[in-house]
Amino acid sequence: MIAAHAEFSAGAEHHERTLHIRGNWHLGSAPEGAQLCALFPLDCKALNLDTRELGQWDSSLAIALLQLARRCQKKNIVFRYSESSPALQQLLKLALDVPEYEQPTNPVYIGWRAKLRNWLTEHGQSVKEHFIFVGDVCLACVKWLSGRANTRASDIFYFIRESGPKALPIVTLISLLVGMILAYLGAIQLRQLGAQVYVADLVSLGMVREMGALMTAVIMAGRTGAAYAAQLGTMQVNEEIDALKVMGVSSLEFLVLPRLLALILTMPLLTIYANTIGMLGGALITTSMDVSYTQYILQTQQAVDWLDISTGLLKSLVFGVLIAMAGCHAGIRCGRNSTAVGLATTNAVVSAIVYLVVADAAFNIIYDKLGI
Repeated sequence: MIAAHAEFSAGAEHHERTLHIRGNWHLGSAPEGAQLCALFPLDCKALNLDTRELGQWDSSLAIALLQLARRCQKKNIVFRYSESSPALQQLLKLALDVPEYEQPTNPVYIGWRAKLRNWLTEHGQSVKEHFIFVGDVCLACVKWLSGRANTRASDIFYFIRESGPKALPIVTLISLLVGMILAYLGAIQLRQLGAQVYVADLVSLGMVREMGALMTAVIMAGRTGAAYAAQLGTMQVNEEIDALKVMGVSSLEFLVLPRLLALILTMPLLTIYANTIGMLGGALITTSMDVSYTQYILQTQQAVDWLDISTGLLKSLVFGVLIAMAGCHAGIRCGRNSTAVGLATTNAVVSAIVYLVVADAAFNIIYDKLGI
């Protein structure tokens, strides 16, 4: 085996040197980049690379030459490697195109006005992207209603099954406990007046108007909204969404719309189910206070009417849209690495919960102004 060897020689022109690389260069048996830099003469203006006598080599040669090229850059010396092997040229070009890491200097002080302007610019762009996404989804819904969208019915039924029946266990548990908690809170005060029967009014109105839709939406935001963001984010990392665009398929129609329609269809049904389970949980507590099941049912029928039920169902429809939009938007805007998928999932859940709380407050204010 020919040993690795490197030497510098004077070129034809003044202040020009040539680096001759000979033999087989393998990791551990060849000079390192620091040794080449130590031998490098500083009194030249150009350095040519000669690899005509180079044998077998691996990445250790590219690393050594990269260190030498960095040294040439710092000394303003021209480093020519166009006469080397094509593979070595490609590696050096790829490495030299990436700037060398530099330690950050002392941070420049930025005034509060510049910080405020940067913050407004950043968040303004984010708000703009949200509105564009909402507009694109609305156009996709119009195309679906007209029968021209690339949305498969099988996808809609699949996501209905994923977000509906498979969510019943956790919805059952949370709704039952919420109904029991409302009953306990009302019983503390009403028991002092001997009006335990009115706990049924508190539980039933609380569930159908507020807690049923809101708690179901929070559950779906953490369960389904996060799943949507993770699924679409993973597809973004794997460049599957880009492949759909290349094939001329709209990602909104093919990926977002089935998930949105599934939540719109399942949220009212889950809310009705949560209301029933919550009132059942309240009945378990109320009947332990000398109130019969018959009294509880009759009192619930007197307290709740169809207007109360419809207010909760309207909330659930809007909540379903907000959850799907938050999850799908975070997934579509996801980055290209695994860390970005986690951030997208977190953003989806946080954004969905914020949207839910704001929307719920807006609904309550509107209902109060309308006298509903």
